[in-house]
Amino acid sequence: MSYAIFRCDGVKSLSDLTNRGKHNKREKESYKTNPDIRIEDSHKNIELIKCDKRYIDRFYEITKDYRLGFNERMKNARSDRKKNFYQMVNDSKTVVADEILFTSDKIFFDSLSKEELMKWANTVLDFVYEDMGYKKEQIIHATLHLDEKTPHIHLVVVPLVKKFDKRVNKERYSISKKAYIENSIHLSELQDKYCNRLNKNGFKLERGQKKYRCKKS
Repeated sequence: MSYAIFRCDGVKSLSDLTNRGKHNKREKESYKTNPDIRIEDSHKNIELIKCDKRYIDRFYEITKDYRLGFNERMKNARSDRKKNFYQMVNDSKTVVADEILFTSDKIFFDSLSKEELMKWANTVLDFVYEDMGYKKEQIIHATLHLDEKTPHIHLVVVPLVKKFDKRVNKERYSISKKAYIENSIHLSELQDKYCNRLNKNGFKLERGQKKYRCKKS
């Protein structure tokens, strides 16, 4: 029996985000570190949520209101505490984005027709929206790679939240992966929901191992 697998990996900096964009969009000149990639088949990859610009440009679009609010606060900050939005995001202890990988094994994908493959991909997106709580507007890019040994989806999302800040008595934006995946226990519950959703949609898959811990938030 094949497994229903999804893993998340926090993107630590905007330079890291840029590099992931080049990889996911197949913009690098070579992929010597990943011999499984068949560049000649990259035209077969399917854009589930398109990103026609650099990842960092899309990041700035998603965080526009956050950036405007931060820049406004910086006008009244002490000179030794002033920094720009780019510096603040990179210096933060949280991630700048989260990259989520969805896959199974080759046996599972070999049994799917093109229509069934797209049904699986759309079920993944439903899970992201309905179970993880992300909105489409928060997603930088989602692509189904078919140019490697095993098909998989890379979905990069900004965990942007707006919360009430008691210190200033108003709502403020922040980036918080923990707002969507609280801890390893919550992640395990989400993996249960993911497997159940797939099975309800006709995909015969088992729940993956429960030992996986979500990487640093």
